[in-house]
Amino acid sequence: MVNLYPTFYIYKEKEILIKSVYKYYTILLTVLLVGALSQKSLAQDTKEDPYQDVVQFSGVVIGNDSINGVPGVHIYVPAAGRGTTTNAYGYFSLPLLKGDSVVVSAIGYEKRSFIVPSDRGNSVSVVVELESDTTYLEEIQIFPYPTEELFKEAILALKLPYADELNNIDELLNSDVLERAYWQLEPSASANHRYFTEQQFRATQTRFQIPGLSLLDPIAWSKFIKSIKNGDLKRKRKKKN
Repeated sequence: MVNLYPTFYIYKEKEILIKSVYKYYTILLTVLLVGALSQKSLAQDTKEDPYQDVVQFSGVVIGNDSINGVPGVHIYVPAAGRGTTTNAYGYFSLPLLKGDSVVVSAIGYEKRSFIVPSDRGNSVSVVVELESDTTYLEEIQIFPYPTEELFKEAILALKLPYADELNNIDELLNSDVLERAYWQLEPSASANHRYFTEQQFRATQTRFQIPGLSLLDPIAWSKFIKSIKNGDLKRKRKKKN
């Protein structure tokens, strides 16, 4: 009689071993599948992080001596190598990352730098006040001549324009010259009007009388004296001769 119990036990152990291996493979595949899904989810989260760190950074730059905006101010991010400038009203706006270091600089003002905050959401607005950067230079005296004595001599020897007229000003303002110029002046518009009105009034009064001499007419006397000084009578005699 053949003993079949050892063979039965061998098949039984093989079946248990196969089930155990299948169970272990199932657990291993489950772990690998969960790990792959986790890595995919982590990769998606990693791709979204840079967009979540972007901040719209905007503001106005003013000077310490005015409430008006300062145009042409440089807003620069050294780490990123980019930036922008303020407009005519001192306003600026550009996208940055949280934690970026920003440098604000302008001619005539001191530089300012600060870090973009990471706890104010995706939009940050600031008002930047710049301090004036005043530089006082030492006094420098520049002379066109090597010594002060040569400079004085050059000034004293300098000939001014119209120097001859200025030197002869006493002669030009002589009383005889002024009196001669006065008598040579032509009557003004008001004097001519007054003379014409008087002549017209006198003609109206004496229209039925014989004309007489205007011995009391000052304008007639002035013209007579002027004609004598200018030599008009002599010219008339010469023309007649």
